[in-house]
Amino acid sequence: QVQLVESGGGLVQAGGSLRLSCAASGRTFSSYAMGWFRQAPGKEREFVATITRSGGSTYDADSVKGRFTISRDNAKKTMYLQMNSLKPDDTAVYYCAAAYTPGERLIQGATEYRYWGQGTQVTVSS
Repeated sequence: QVQLVESGGGLVQAGGSLRLSCAASGRTFSSYAMGWFRQAPGKEREFVATITRSGGSTYDADSVKGRFTISRDNAKKTMYLQMNSLKPDDTAVYYCAAAYTPGERLIQGATEYRYWGQGTQVTVSS
C-alpha cells in the first residue's frame, strides 16, 4: 500500500498562487499513476489533473487548464500541483490520489484510484 499526505493549502487572494504537495510513503512511488481531485462546498468531488508513473505525460481538467500544472518527483516520492491565477471557484478541499498501474496511464476517474490523502483546504477570496 501507499500512504499519501497533502500539504500547501491555505488562504489566498484571487489571482494569487499556491503550490500543493502530496508526499507518498510505502510502495515504490513510480509504480503509481497519480491524480489531483477537489471538492468544493456543496459540490461533488471533481477531477483536476493526472500524471503518468514516469511524469512523462499529464492531463488537466478544462476548468484549470493553463493555470494549474501537475508534476512529480519520483526520487522524492512527491507530487505537486502548482496553482496560478487562482479564482474563488477554485476554493475546495484538494485531494491527491494514487493508482497502481502496469503502464503509462493517465487516469481521470476517481473510482480507478485506490489510495487517497486526507485533503488540504484551498480558499480563494475575491
